[in-house]
Amino acid sequence: MPSKVIPGLKYTKEHEWARIEGEHATIGITDHAQAQLGDVVYVEIPGAGGELTQNKTFGVVESVKAVSDLFAPLSGTVVEANERPVNTPELLNQDPYGNAWLIKIKIKNTSEVGELLDASAYESYLAEISK
Repeated sequence: MPSKVIPGLKYTKEHEWARIEGEHATIGITDHAQAQLGDVVYVEIPGAGGELTQNKTFGVVESVKAVSDLFAPLSGTVVEANERPVNTPELLNQDPYGNAWLIKIKIKNTSEVGELLDASAYESYLAEISK
Protein backbone atom coordinates (compact mmCIF):
# COMPACT_ATOMS: atom_id res chain seq x y z
CA MET A 1 0.00 0.00 0.00
CA PRO A 2 1.52 3.36 -0.97
CA SER A 3 2.29 5.85 1.76
CA LYS A 4 -0.23 8.60 2.37
CA VAL A 5 1.00 12.01 1.18
CA ILE A 6 -1.05 15.09 2.06
CA PRO A 7 -1.32 17.87 -0.56
CA GLY A 8 -0.41 21.32 0.76
CA LEU A 9 2.32 20.11 3.12
CA LYS A 10 6.05 20.42 2.50
CA TYR A 11 8.32 17.38 2.81
CA THR A 12 11.96 16.43 3.29
CA LYS A 13 13.88 13.48 1.90
CA GLU A 14 14.38 12.44 5.54
CA HIS A 15 10.57 11.96 5.73
CA GLU A 16 9.53 14.88 7.88
CA TRP A 17 6.61 17.13 6.91
CA ALA A 18 5.90 20.80 7.60
CA ARG A 19 2.59 22.64 7.45
CA ILE A 20 3.48 26.27 6.77
CA GLU A 21 1.11 28.88 8.23
CA GLY A 22 2.57 32.35 7.81
CA GLU A 23 5.74 32.56 9.89
CA HIS A 24 4.94 29.34 11.76
CA ALA A 25 5.32 25.68 10.83
CA THR A 26 3.91 22.52 12.36
CA ILE A 27 6.35 19.60 11.94
CA GLY A 28 5.92 15.83 12.10
CA ILE A 29 7.02 12.58 10.48
CA THR A 30 5.43 11.21 7.33
CA ASP A 31 3.29 8.14 6.89
CA HIS A 32 6.23 6.56 5.04
CA ALA A 33 8.52 7.19 8.04
CA GLN A 34 6.15 5.63 10.56
CA ALA A 35 5.59 2.62 8.29
CA GLN A 36 9.34 2.08 7.90
CA LEU A 37 9.92 2.42 11.64
CA GLY A 38 7.25 -0.05 12.68
CA ASP A 39 5.73 0.18 16.16
CA VAL A 40 6.94 3.44 17.74
CA VAL A 41 7.77 3.06 21.44
CA TYR A 42 9.58 6.30 22.34
CA VAL A 43 9.61 9.92 21.14
CA GLU A 44 12.01 12.66 22.25
CA ILE A 45 11.44 16.24 21.07
CA PRO A 46 12.60 19.67 22.27
CA GLY A 47 10.33 21.80 24.42
CA ALA A 48 9.27 25.40 23.85
CA GLY A 49 12.26 27.69 23.35
CA GLY A 50 14.37 25.00 21.66
CA GLU A 51 16.28 26.14 18.58
CA LEU A 52 16.21 24.19 15.32
CA THR A 53 18.68 24.44 12.46
CA GLN A 54 17.55 23.20 9.05
CA ASN A 55 18.77 19.66 8.27
CA LYS A 56 20.17 19.17 11.80
CA THR A 57 18.75 16.68 14.30
CA PHE A 58 16.13 17.92 16.72
CA GLY A 59 14.85 14.73 18.32
CA VAL A 60 14.60 10.96 18.23
CA VAL A 61 11.93 8.39 17.41
CA GLU A 62 12.53 4.85 18.64
CA SER A 63 10.62 1.83 17.41
CA VAL A 64 10.82 -1.89 18.02
CA LYS A 65 13.03 -2.05 14.90
CA ALA A 66 15.24 1.05 14.99
CA VAL A 67 16.21 4.37 16.50
CA SER A 68 15.84 7.23 14.04
CA ASP A 69 16.94 10.85 14.32
CA LEU A 70 14.48 13.58 13.44
CA PHE A 71 15.85 16.24 11.08
CA ALA A 72 14.55 19.80 11.10
CA PRO A 73 12.92 20.76 7.78
CA LEU A 74 13.36 24.44 8.73
CA SER A 75 15.34 26.62 11.12
CA GLY A 76 13.38 28.24 13.91
CA THR A 77 12.37 28.40 17.55
CA VAL A 78 10.00 25.86 19.08
CA VAL A 79 6.82 27.60 20.25
CA GLU A 80 4.93 24.44 21.17
CA ALA A 81 5.80 20.77 21.70
CA ASN A 82 3.08 18.14 21.36
CA GLU A 83 3.10 15.94 24.46
CA ARG A 84 0.62 13.43 22.96
CA PRO A 85 3.19 11.41 20.93
CA VAL A 86 5.69 11.68 23.80
CA ASN A 87 3.18 10.18 26.25
CA THR A 88 1.55 7.83 23.70
CA PRO A 89 4.22 7.04 21.05
CA GLU A 90 1.97 4.66 19.09
CA LEU A 91 -0.02 7.74 17.98
CA LEU A 92 2.76 8.29 15.43
CA ASN A 93 1.76 5.03 13.76
CA GLN A 94 -1.95 5.84 13.89
CA ASP A 95 -2.12 9.54 12.93
CA PRO A 96 1.25 10.97 11.79
CA TYR A 97 -0.34 13.98 10.03
CA GLY A 98 -2.93 14.72 12.72
CA ASN A 99 -2.81 14.24 16.49
CA ALA A 100 0.81 13.06 16.38
CA TRP A 101 2.36 16.27 15.02
CA LEU A 102 5.58 16.85 16.96
CA ILE A 103 6.41 20.54 17.28
CA LYS A 104 5.36 23.99 16.13
CA ILE A 105 8.08 26.52 15.35
CA LYS A 106 8.43 30.16 14.48
CA ILE A 107 10.36 30.05 11.19
CA LYS A 108 13.67 31.90 11.31
CA ASN A 109 14.33 32.06 7.55
CA THR A 110 11.30 31.74 5.26
CA SER A 111 13.52 31.29 2.18
CA GLU A 112 14.26 27.75 3.47
CA VAL A 113 10.67 26.76 2.65
CA GLY A 114 11.62 26.80 -1.04
CA GLU A 115 14.14 24.00 -0.41
CA LEU A 116 11.41 21.58 0.71
CA LEU A 117 9.52 19.17 -1.55
CA ASP A 118 5.86 19.67 -2.40
CA ALA A 119 3.50 16.66 -2.26
CA SER A 120 4.00 15.60 -5.88
CA ALA A 121 7.80 15.86 -5.65
CA TYR A 122 7.74 13.83 -2.42
CA GLU A 123 5.53 11.17 -4.06
CA SER A 124 8.03 10.99 -6.95
CA TYR A 125 10.87 10.64 -4.44
CA LEU A 126 9.05 7.79 -2.64
CA ALA A 127 8.48 6.02 -5.96
CA GLU A 128 12.18 6.43 -6.81
CA ILE A 129 13.46 5.01 -3.49
CA SER A 130 11.02 2.09 -3.50
CA LYS A 131 12.27 0.73 -6.85
